[in-house]
Amino acid sequence: MAGKVKSLYVCSECGYETAKWLGKCPSCGEWNTLNEEIRETTKSGVVKPEKRMSSSYSKPLRINEISTDDEQRYFTGSKELDRVLGGGIVKGSLVLLGGDPGIGKSTILLQICNHLGRMLKILYISGEESRRQIKLRAMRLNVDSDNLYVLTETDVEVAAEYIRSEKPDLVMIDSIQTMNFTELSSSPGSVTQVRECTNILMRTAKTLDIPVIIVGHVNKDGAIAGPKVLEHIVDAVLYFEGDKQMSYRILRAVKNRYGSTNEIGVFSMGDRGLSEVENPSLMLLSGRPKNVSGTCVACVMEGSRPILAEIQGLATTTGFGNPRRMSTGFDYNRMSLLLAVLEKRAGFYFANLDTYINVVGGLRLDEPAADLAVSMALVSSLKDIVIPDDMLAFGEIGLAGEIRSVSHAEERVKEAARLGFKKCIVPKHNLDSIKLSKDLNINVIGVSTVREAFGAICS
Repeated sequence: MAGKVKSLYVCSECGYETAKWLGKCPSCGEWNTLNEEIRETTKSGVVKPEKRMSSSYSKPLRINEISTDDEQRYFTGSKELDRVLGGGIVKGSLVLLGGDPGIGKSTILLQICNHLGRMLKILYISGEESRRQIKLRAMRLNVDSDNLYVLTETDVEVAAEYIRSEKPDLVMIDSIQTMNFTELSSSPGSVTQVRECTNILMRTAKTLDIPVIIVGHVNKDGAIAGPKVLEHIVDAVLYFEGDKQMSYRILRAVKNRYGSTNEIGVFSMGDRGLSEVENPSLMLLSGRPKNVSGTCVACVMEGSRPILAEIQGLATTTGFGNPRRMSTGFDYNRMSLLLAVLEKRAGFYFANLDTYINVVGGLRLDEPAADLAVSMALVSSLKDIVIPDDMLAFGEIGLAGEIRSVSHAEERVKEAARLGFKKCIVPKHNLDSIKLSKDLNINVIGVSTVREAFGAICS
């Protein structure tokens, strides 16, 4: 007997379902996220459930009985990617890779295949490209592994059955928005389809102990398209950041059950694919202008390694009734706070000036340790005073104008000395924790207020 067609409204953020449209989702509180979906139900009024798969985890075991002797990680051949993943791909893990179109998601997957294909059997499932298109891209990237198998399929049940029968060592899905679960009548890419397809792949990966990498598209806000629960299902969520018009790409983990979420990987896009940048500081500081005001170097910590980045500030007379404020790579609200502190505590007035902040290289600075460098770049532009090329600064600025201590001060200073900097302005409270060897030719200056930091420029 034919099923009954039923219309539902599903929240694109949390997956909440309701029979009528609402402006605000009652579950997550987001506005304008309820989208209509058409479903075909059975006579009982519910969608037929998926057949249960036998699982080796059905029997409970004592935690001391669970063996990890055969636990290993697959090294991808890219140190930057392995760093972000926490040391490599874990067996049985489900990794979600997101990013803007054309930023390099499919490219890095094929490059992984070229390295791991020497030892492992890899299944590449594509719902967007034909076999010939994938072959042409593989030829451009010099990928010619005999252990790489390509399957063009959009039915997730067919893909899962092939995985169970062939048992590859690694599976890649490009992309999850093109996969379709035939038991649901909604179109591919919808909230329900994405959620159910990911669930099937997750159970397959955990049951067979096969790692699966899923490509996810992003929406106009930069978040992965589909329900937010998608990020809760997977074990790791990786984001590609950066402007696709530029050659540099930054890979960041926003969730990782098997490693840190503070690490980043830096890549450069070329004709032969993505190449890793082993020294991001040199890349970010390349092409620095000489003897120009409004630029200062900051040192931030990305996971376990310090990274030097150039911060540019510009303050100019406004042509409007209200001055403009613009920030690229630095939090806009944080910039407004620093401007207020500079006016109230240090006497530098930006009330009638357009103010701009830019972090060179596409890097985004979220650490408060960049406050001092941002402020010095703005004041340098305001007073037209050139900050020496061999000077950098780091420190958090409080609302009273004080410079507060930051973590890993010694590692930051050593990285600056290694790259040839001669003078480093640091919080005064960090001086006791910095112990440098005599061969490091760098002058460390401790400051306690914003005014002291600007006075150190000319000293």
